[in-house]
Amino acid sequence: MKVLFRGIETSVARAFQRGERDAHGQRPLVQTGAGLGPCRHCLEILTEDQEKVILAFMPFATPQPYAEIGPIFLHPGECSRYEAPEPPGWFEHLEPAVLRGYDERDWIRYDTGAVVEGCDVSATAHSILEDPHVAYVHVRSRFGCLQCRVDRG
Repeated sequence: MKVLFRGIETSVARAFQRGERDAHGQRPLVQTGAGLGPCRHCLEILTEDQEKVILAFMPFATPQPYAEIGPIFLHPGECSRYEAPEPPGWFEHLEPAVLRGYDERDWIRYDTGAVVEGCDVSATAHSILEDPHVAYVHVRSRFGCLQCRVDRG
């Protein structure tokens, strides 16, 4: 089975880069020194000394009981959306990574939850997506921050 690791949609990233309100109704912040982490659109690492957009993000179309909200970073300017059959190389160092399958209603499938070493993210995502009741997978950091989404290719 082919899969695609994806950053957030370009239209969503551009809206936040323009300053549109986040999941909490606040304007995104643009700061330097706010931590190390990936831009959730292009999945490139943003270092501590880089300026970044910081906001609360809900990666679901509508609010519902399983619609988590968490902080994400974006580049302040345009970048290209990450879409590839494998995660970016820095995932090897994502420890631990938390993977969860979601159904068509965007509800967590608790039987799919996995905490794995970064080097096992791809194989685990493939395994979770073998279940026909799983629509997609979220990869999250140990803090619960969304890293990316994985879909069948």
